[in-house]
Amino acid sequence: MGMMTGTGPLSPQPAGEWNEARTLYLEPTPKRIRALVDGVLVADSRRAFLLQEAGLQPIYYFPPEDVRSDLLRPTDKHTHCPKKGDASYYSVVAGDRVVENAAWFYPEPIAGAPAALRGLIAFYWDRVDTWMEEDQEVIGHARDPYHRIDVLRTSRRIKVSLDGVVLAETSRAVALFESNLPVRWYMPREDVVAELEPSDSHSICPYKGHASYYSVRLESGRQLEDLVWYYPEPLAEAVDISGLVCFYNERVDIELDGEPQERPESPWRARRAA
Repeated sequence: MGMMTGTGPLSPQPAGEWNEARTLYLEPTPKRIRALVDGVLVADSRRAFLLQEAGLQPIYYFPPEDVRSDLLRPTDKHTHCPKKGDASYYSVVAGDRVVENAAWFYPEPIAGAPAALRGLIAFYWDRVDTWMEEDQEVIGHARDPYHRIDVLRTSRRIKVSLDGVVLAETSRAVALFESNLPVRWYMPREDVVAELEPSDSHSICPYKGHASYYSVRLESGRQLEDLVWYYPEPLAEAVDISGLVCFYNERVDIELDGEPQERPESPWRARRAA
């Protein structure tokens, strides 16, 4: 299903509901969604909603009947969102553990907000220990049904350099095309000539899995922190990048078949990816 076909958000018959400014889109998900804290099932729904909000990751919202109300404790916290209205909060009590202000809801969304949002309960992703879509654990954040990755082998000649020093060169790369992100060029470790030093850094992607990092030490002694990453055991959608390494093309110079490429603008131009 695409954004413009079937019941996609830009199709003639969208399954969900936009706000008036078209900066929020709330749609039902056909997936069974579960949230667990300390092994205790806090929410279990086959009627959950996914809220897409401009500039933010998607968030699951649950009908209150599908949330363990006996585990929720109202708090004095309230916040205001100009797109959605005034939110009230719950803490989650699971056994001896209390997770403060872990959940929120909008008792009366403002005019123009999706009407179905009223009363639905959401949880901060990182205040829940385990998230499940059907019987598979989801990491990082809720998956966007309109987000896509394509992993394609390529024979293009790729040269990676910095300040005129070649760091890697390959014609055995795998190109990873991911929605709204720069193309990533994954290559065999043996095609990297730069000195790589293992880093303690790690990150999580719900579409690719758990990433580990290398720093690059130049002959001058300068060290470039977390310039290279790899997925030791990627998720099924990205299995073809298993063990391959990738440079931030925001921070190095890349030539494709001898043609210099511009460094893309992205949130990771000067820092490690999330």
